[in-house]
Amino acid sequence: MKSLTAAVVLFATLGTTFVVHAQAAKAPTPKTAPTLSAEQRSTEKAAAQARFAAMSPQEKAANKATKGTDKAQKAADKAVESGEEAKEKVEKEAKDKALKEKAVKEKKAEEERDKKKAEDKDKAEAEQKKRKQEQAQKAAQKAAQDKADDARAEAMRKENLQRMQGMAGASGGSNATGNALKSSGPSASYAGRLVGRIKPNITYPGEAIGNPRAEVEVKVNPDGTILSRRIVQSSGNKAWDDAVLRAIDKTEVFPKDSDGRVPPLMVLGFRPLD
Repeated sequence: MKSLTAAVVLFATLGTTFVVHAQAAKAPTPKTAPTLSAEQRSTEKAAAQARFAAMSPQEKAANKATKGTDKAQKAADKAVESGEEAKEKVEKEAKDKALKEKAVKEKKAEEERDKKKAEDKDKAEAEQKKRKQEQAQKAAQKAAQDKADDARAEAMRKENLQRMQGMAGASGGSNATGNALKSSGPSASYAGRLVGRIKPNITYPGEAIGNPRAEVEVKVNPDGTILSRRIVQSSGNKAWDDAVLRAIDKTEVFPKDSDGRVPPLMVLGFRPLD
């Protein structure tokens, strides 16, 4: 039997034929052979055909099986390579999809942050505008109240002057000048002095809601001793009215006016926040 590139050993056991193909160890990659002429190629092809013709049927079958194995191996390698390429393609598509989804989420989150920032800004501006409006409204109400208080105080001052003039027999009118008015009416600052003397005696534990005004009529002896007091205009808060009356009782005596006299009748106004 001629020598083959691969040695074939045939075993027969129990009527079954086993073929073991022992492939020679892979040799190092040979150097590139010189280019053969057409005649040399034809000679080698004829020699190869002669060798194949001289093979036994078993050797031919083994040779064919070897070629089939090589072909199957190549197909398997190609399938693995195709599988790896498909896997890489799937992984790349999944990665690209994840990046796109991340970009969409980040953009949405940024839009939501911008929206919330704009809403917070609008809310802050609305609250600031509301506070300014409330402050302006309170300032206008206070200015109107102060104006009304001043007008009321002036009216009461004139009324007190007229009343005291009548009680003292003064001949001057409310707009009179000279000794007739001066001898009977209190000075412009006297009512404020009396309120300032009484207020430290006021004990009021409640809350001053709306700063209500209580007006009290006080009758006094010539020596300043308080004879009586009564509410002529309630503040609407009985606790505040009672606190003012108690403070007047505690004061007991009024000081003399700048002319050395004490007006017999006074109407005084009191507010919790004044």
